[in-house]
Amino acid sequence: QVQLVESGGGLVQPGGSLRLSCAASGSIFSINAMGWYRQAPGKQRELVAGITFGGNTNYADSVKGRFTISRDNAKNTVYLQMNSLKPEDTAVYSCNADVVTTDAYFNEYLYWGQGTQVTVSS
Repeated sequence: QVQLVESGGGLVQPGGSLRLSCAASGSIFSINAMGWYRQAPGKQRELVAGITFGGNTNYADSVKGRFTISRDNAKNTVYLQMNSLKPEDTAVYSCNADVVTTDAYFNEYLYWGQGTQVTVSS
């Protein structure tokens, strides 16, 4: 079993910054891609940013230049640095991880965190 726990959400004024963290724990052999998604009220969940084990990244056009995704493979943790936040960034942010587990067959599964609320408002 693998758990992903996010932290770092909260209320911030427009133009402010937040840093989200997502730590994976449990029966982990290795983690391939990790990512951050968000879902605003009444909208579909969308990819915010993704990062491979080797550090290759991709971003949604709406966050390019403002958000930075990074990871610490030794800690099985992915981060999302969010700068110049806008009201339209308000959403529940969730992380996911493509995990190779330590079961008998090294099966690979996609796990999700529970989500953390980010609210950008004055």
